[in-house]
Amino acid sequence: MYGWEMLSFNIHDGFLEAICETLDDIKMHLTATEYGPYLQNASPLHTTTIVEKCTLKLVDEYKHMLCQATEPLSTFLQYITYGHMIEIDVNELLEKCHPLGMFDSIASLAVAQNMRELYRLVLVDTPLAPYFSECITSENTLYKAYLEDFYKFCQKLGGATAEIMCDLLSFEADRRAVNITINSIGTELTRDDRRKLYSNFGTHIGHEELAVCEDVDQVRGAMEKYPPYQSIFNRISYGESQMLDKAFYEEEVRRLCLSFEQQFHYAVFFAYIRLREQEIRNLMWISECVAQNQKSRVHDSVVFIF
Repeated sequence: MYGWEMLSFNIHDGFLEAICETLDDIKMHLTATEYGPYLQNASPLHTTTIVEKCTLKLVDEYKHMLCQATEPLSTFLQYITYGHMIEIDVNELLEKCHPLGMFDSIASLAVAQNMRELYRLVLVDTPLAPYFSECITSENTLYKAYLEDFYKFCQKLGGATAEIMCDLLSFEADRRAVNITINSIGTELTRDDRRKLYSNFGTHIGHEELAVCEDVDQVRGAMEKYPPYQSIFNRISYGESQMLDKAFYEEEVRRLCLSFEQQFHYAVFFAYIRLREQEIRNLMWISECVAQNQKSRVHDSVVFIF
């Protein structure tokens, strides 16, 4: 029979009791969660297997929400998946596609030899068609067109949904602008090319300043002028650009959690999906650290939620 020890046991001894040594240990701990039924018959047990099964749980939840939704919520929910559709790699077609980005004619993508054929043969009948018709010569601008369209849709919804979602999407646009800038340093991409890839909306970042940055420290200097992003760069030292992704994820999680403090808006659905995706990224990193016997690195990339 349990006594008063249940009040203090986890404070002092819970970590050692819960520490995972193998992927089977991770599976055992997840069995007591809603992921349990999906992992029950998972074999062979690899990191990819755990991620795949947990993602399947998320997809089932999304499909349930979509079936129960009416307009305009159903359209809003569909917008959430368009980003994953865009991330589909034609050359690594079905193996690495995110399940939320799947659509009926996806198998036909393999026949396309270039962007024009991709649009003409397959995507003209999908929700991505408007973005491809505008960006058919440049794959890199496709996500920009999607973000701008999603932003306009949320503005039309008005109310708390517009207020919260426009802030979240602006943050995403800013993050993409920073990543585009950093990834294009030392490449043939010109300043004008960068500007064309930046979204035409954003929270605080001066895109003109980013366009002329020639190294990571200049990007940092441009970002630190704006308080919301100053806190992000304060978390990392100079030269630690590899930790920038984690810092952005942490800020995104903070903003997503704040959306639950208001009621009667659609942003909670967006936040729920994004937070579950972050949870799965955490599980992937933890599983990989355990599988490679690098448990001391678990906290390097885990982003805490709530």
